[in-house]
Amino acid sequence: MNRRTVLRWSGYVAVAVVFAIACVMLSNWQFARSAEREAELALVAGNYDRDPVDLAELIAPGAAFDPSDEWRTVTLRGEYLAEDTLLVRNRPRGGTSAFEVLVPFRTDDGRVVIVDRGWVPPGRDQPEPDAVPAPPTGTATVTGRLQPGEMSARDGRSAPEGQVATIDLPLIAAAIGEESAAVTSAYVLMTDEDPAAERPNALEPPSEDPGPHLSYAIQWILFAVMGFAFIWYMIRTEVAHRREDAESGESVPRRRKTGRRDRDMEAEDELLDVR
Repeated sequence: MNRRTVLRWSGYVAVAVVFAIACVMLSNWQFARSAEREAELALVAGNYDRDPVDLAELIAPGAAFDPSDEWRTVTLRGEYLAEDTLLVRNRPRGGTSAFEVLVPFRTDDGRVVIVDRGWVPPGRDQPEPDAVPAPPTGTATVTGRLQPGEMSARDGRSAPEGQVATIDLPLIAAAIGEESAAVTSAYVLMTDEDPAAERPNALEPPSEDPGPHLSYAIQWILFAVMGFAFIWYMIRTEVAHRREDAESGESVPRRRKTGRRDRDMEAEDELLDVR
């Protein structure tokens, strides 16, 4: 085995090692995603069907939302601020780019909570919805599940007047002029209200699908193993070919070199034949 062959094989192995490291990193990332998804599903399973409690029990005045209370059901008492209704645009609902209907709700203790009443489809002849159902007027009781606010739009996109790009609660509080009274750490997905009124389409319950992360993590591990197996196959094949070539070279008989004397004798024989 010469030096060039050793260097080439070392290069093969180095490529396999680098590929395996990348695969392991991607596998660990998918394992982490899988663990996060399992934690989300466990949170939904533990909180989704718990009995309703008053909002103040989970978010006291001046306090912030605890992420472990996501999907807990709360009860609000007060009145809707229907004149400050906002639409969240570009929400994937019902196979359309729909709008979610956000209505501020002033509770009996003076706080303003954003209530997501559901979604409406875009209009038939224009992007905006044809109609948005109004909430009940006067004193009302709202039941719904807590959700954390969303981040601002990453691409900095804006929205027309009366609409927002995301459920960015501090931004919404400023838009409706309720910065001091608004709860900016969580909003409520409405499930029921009393008195009942026409409402938008109800939001779907959270998905129970664990996602493909675990299978992807295992696939990346298999890819790393396959990388080493491929390099081993290449080296093994090259060794086999070299061995076959060596054996073929030994089995071919060497031709006896024809000396000058033999050639002279052949020439004399030809002259005798002519005579």
